[in-house]
Amino acid sequence: MIQRIQSVFLLLLALGMLSLLFLPLWSKTDPASQQTVVLTATHLGYEHADAGMSVPTANPWPIAALAVASAAVALLEIFQFRNRFNQLKLGMLNILLITATIGAAFYYSGIGERMLNIKIPGTFEAGFYIATLCLLLNLLASRFIRQDEKLVRSADRLR
Repeated sequence: MIQRIQSVFLLLLALGMLSLLFLPLWSKTDPASQQTVVLTATHLGYEHADAGMSVPTANPWPIAALAVASAAVALLEIFQFRNRFNQLKLGMLNILLITATIGAAFYYSGIGERMLNIKIPGTFEAGFYIATLCLLLNLLASRFIRQDEKLVRSADRLR
């Protein structure tokens, strides 16, 4: 049962959420002052701060905590293959965790928007899109888990 397609999706989800810890989520560059603000899962601040710049105290640790929790739930979900109903419940929990991760990234990017020139928009980076891809992978895994459950129930009816 571990070699099923949903296990592959869940493994990719776990790897994606762990890679979110190392990739930038959002960035903004002011062309006039050549300053760049970067948001990662563990740090929000200026990439090259001058000596006189004040660095805000926003610490985006909830993004990292939610990403690690989501990866752990996905790995746990893989090994619950004997209890598909439990897998579905863990999948719903993981949807909430991934959505909360994306929401926290939006929140901290809003804080980063106010750190530089407000007229220049910031851009979402690869880490943010990986979190969105992980949401899609979780939905696909849940779909295939439901298909397995239907298959088992139809086989039970034939007996």
